[in-house]
Amino acid sequence: MATTSLPASAKIDHATLHHTRRKVEPVFWWMTIPTLIVFTLAIPMPAVVGIFYSFTNFIGVGDWRFIGLSNYIAMFTDPQIRSSYLFTVGFSLVTVVLVNVVSFMLAIGLISRIRAKVVLRTIFVIPMVISGIVIAYVFQFLFSNSLPTIGNALGIGWLKESLITNPSLAWLAVVFVTAWQSVPGTLLIYIAGLMAVPADVYEAADIDGATKFQQTIRITLPLVFSYVVINTILGFKGYLNAYDIIVGLTNGGPGTSTMSVAMNIVGGLTNGDYAYQMANATVFFIFTLIVSLLQLSLMRGRNN
Repeated sequence: MATTSLPASAKIDHATLHHTRRKVEPVFWWMTIPTLIVFTLAIPMPAVVGIFYSFTNFIGVGDWRFIGLSNYIAMFTDPQIRSSYLFTVGFSLVTVVLVNVVSFMLAIGLISRIRAKVVLRTIFVIPMVISGIVIAYVFQFLFSNSLPTIGNALGIGWLKESLITNPSLAWLAVVFVTAWQSVPGTLLIYIAGLMAVPADVYEAADIDGATKFQQTIRITLPLVFSYVVINTILGFKGYLNAYDIIVGLTNGGPGTSTMSVAMNIVGGLTNGDYAYQMANATVFFIFTLIVSLLQLSLMRGRNN
């Protein structure tokens, strides 16, 4: 019975294959292992320690003892913590919608055939490079001095007093300042997405007689929806952790009307409520994780 042999080009030289297999360079381990150690010591380790102390009566120094779920039970009945969660979630929802709408509209304008669009793009991204606390102090002066002066001159009642001293309107000031700083980053992502849309699509739509508004709703939005997902998830997660702008602008006031969860946690850690606020931080972490996973699942369902 005749046997067929493989052509020479098809034969596998195992020795050659073994020698040509890529080896991991030692420099990879020298760069990866120290980074992994630093990351573990800076983020996961403190988180684990904090969760451990959330089941104790630790105040930050001295002795401690286990008290079980007492901190968690107490925080769920604490009106200050409850109000901070309500403010944080409401503020985040309003801000993420405002930022995305404004950024998307600006992005459409800045990719259009207008003069000096490069200069305008540069101007619009300036707030992104300024520290949040600096922005907050500047706007605090404007809300406390400039706007009341304008309100008195024009006879506008609600502008005669500072917005940040009004318990009912202070949250609007926080939303406005946060959006002012957040729009540039979101704007850049939308510009990248819009520039990736093929021009042929719009040419075909023009031939079919579609208006600019119809093109935006039926063509642009579906094609850049993945960028909307990115901005929504990153924005909402960032606003849930809002801290520096609120501290500089209202410091959580008037009263506790603009007190965010992050401010509550940090304030408690410096006031002897270490274990109690660690319980709050643990619950907030779980809440943020659930919100992020929910956003991802909803967006994936929309994309499918």
